[in-house]
Amino acid sequence: MAGEEQHLSIGEVLVSLKPEFPDVTISKIRFLESEGLIEPDRTESGYRKFSEGDVERLHEILRLQRDEYLPLKVIRERLDRGPERNGPSRESPPRHDEPAPEDEMALPATEVQLTAEELAQAGGVDGELIEELESFGLLSSRSVSGVRYYDGESLVLLRILKDFFKYGVEPRHLRMYRHFADREASFFQAIILPVLRQRNPDARKAASESLSDLARISRQLKQALLRSNLRDHLGNG
Repeated sequence: MAGEEQHLSIGEVLVSLKPEFPDVTISKIRFLESEGLIEPDRTESGYRKFSEGDVERLHEILRLQRDEYLPLKVIRERLDRGPERNGPSRESPPRHDEPAPEDEMALPATEVQLTAEELAQAGGVDGELIEELESFGLLSSRSVSGVRYYDGESLVLLRILKDFFKYGVEPRHLRMYRHFADREASFFQAIILPVLRQRNPDARKAASESLSDLARISRQLKQALLRSNLRDHLGNG
């Protein structure tokens, strides 16, 4: 329905908060709920769904803990008094939706760090699937002090991969996309390498713009070729 308020899952809330509060975890959000500081609604299946107001309140709680070292009891009292003494207002955090086609090489929040458990929670899958996807090269992590972390790109990839699973596709069937992406990336790098060798900011900017344009052309070519190959099955004559 037009104008209906959108809600976020607990994983999406985590991703939106991580850039500003790197230490926040799903367990921390659940703890704040158990303490009565936030009260997100629930879906019919029992999953939490957070409104914009819930996210704003959660942000303020985390800010007061970090910047003013306030105990939860004092934070609850301050929030219950209303916004007039709670410090400056804050705009709603930006949503990291899919980039527009012409900006498709703009990366999601790669500074976000998610553990395997947090990534599974955010994507609505079990941890074993994360392991399997990484074993096929479809997700990648990096180790920090012995802990594996995934960035925002991994969450974007996981959501796309899940759409395939609705059709009975298994992770092993999708390895070809990893191979295609690796070969295409090498192809594009070879094209822009002469520009990158100039080693100046203008050259790097030109290389970035060229990569975006190459990605756009590649997407259009792949769509046209796929449409041509599937024409008989798509009912287009």
